[in-house]
Amino acid sequence: MMSKRCSTTGGATAIAIAVAGCGDGAPADRPSAMVKDSAGIEITTSDPWTAEAHCAIGDDPILSIGAREGDGPQIFFQVRHAARLSDGSVAVVDGSSREVRVFTGTGAHLVSMGGRGEGPGEFGSPWLLWVLPGDTLWVGDYLPWRFNVFSAGGEFVRSVTPEDFFLHTLIPPGGVLDGGFSVNVTQATGGGGDFATPVNFLVIAHGPDGAVLDTLATLPGKRLGSLQGFAGFIEPMFEASSLVAARSSTVAMTTAREPEVRILDGAFRLRRIIRWSDPDREVTGVHVQAAHEDYIARHGGPESPGWSAGHEAAISDSRPVAEFFPTASDLMIGRDGRLWLKRYTRPGEEPSWMAFQTGGDFYCHFRPGLQLTPLEFGADYLLALHRDDLEVERVMMYDLTRNPG
Repeated sequence: MMSKRCSTTGGATAIAIAVAGCGDGAPADRPSAMVKDSAGIEITTSDPWTAEAHCAIGDDPILSIGAREGDGPQIFFQVRHAARLSDGSVAVVDGSSREVRVFTGTGAHLVSMGGRGEGPGEFGSPWLLWVLPGDTLWVGDYLPWRFNVFSAGGEFVRSVTPEDFFLHTLIPPGGVLDGGFSVNVTQATGGGGDFATPVNFLVIAHGPDGAVLDTLATLPGKRLGSLQGFAGFIEPMFEASSLVAARSSTVAMTTAREPEVRILDGAFRLRRIIRWSDPDREVTGVHVQAAHEDYIARHGGPESPGWSAGHEAAISDSRPVAEFFPTASDLMIGRDGRLWLKRYTRPGEEPSWMAFQTGGDFYCHFRPGLQLTPLEFGADYLLALHRDDLEVERVMMYDLTRNPG
């Protein structure tokens, strides 16, 4: 479970979190209920499955960036992230070129920054970006983890390397708050390897100069183990792993083992716990069989040329299976402060998201379809990666609206 210790940036201040009962005394027809525990922590509980509100995007994008042919900045391969700037322009992280490319609100290329290398402002493997007030771009560079900071015009400002920190490939990203305070997630020592003990994550707050401020939480990752005939490690089927997101003045964390997200403010104090009902999470043999069949359909099966020991391990009867489905597989904070949570996609389902207001009330269900991967949620827009049938990548922006049902 999450650590019960949170602190301000001025020093460690332990606070006890007594989990109160949820929804006591709330009217039965209310979509959500809020109580406060003895420490003043707001606990909001809702039942999304009785709510009909849903969000939807327009039939056509209002902006499309990318092309099928050519060799210019409109050609993408391995889009890692994208974000909107205050003037409506869009910054895109392209993993193949190691560049951050900025386009106007009509899709015209403005400037590219970064590039492959180890020098100032260059990237080994750019990953995610955050837009801070004033349109300052903080772009994460992978292994070793650091941030390259740019102006919206493409000028390199500085690099920030978080102290006492090493990023592992299984770790959720965290984020950057206003003022350049970053929330980073690293792997703790020990754990893993026996399918019994999960690898643990440390959530660490760093200052604008990269100095360590505090450890905010210890969260469980995935259990890992080995199977006969496969040299690597593999997790149990349907295994949960914690998620962390940070933006503006909000930090959100979930273990994905319970339907609960904890919200910290910009001073890293626990302010709110958001809970929701999530029935029928038990994994059955039917789910396992369906997952095996889907995996074989996607990878070609044992008779295909590319079938490997890793593929065989993935569908092995010896592979452990989690008892319950995870409650989430992705977590984002929208530009307007809403919390967006991607439900774990079960066999036979399409991807779906849930949104919660800043106060914790359920906002809407959202189904983006199979070809869109959300990159950023705004108050009234969605930025998403689109892959067509030929795997051509485009960044698209859509109007986003809510139907209360």
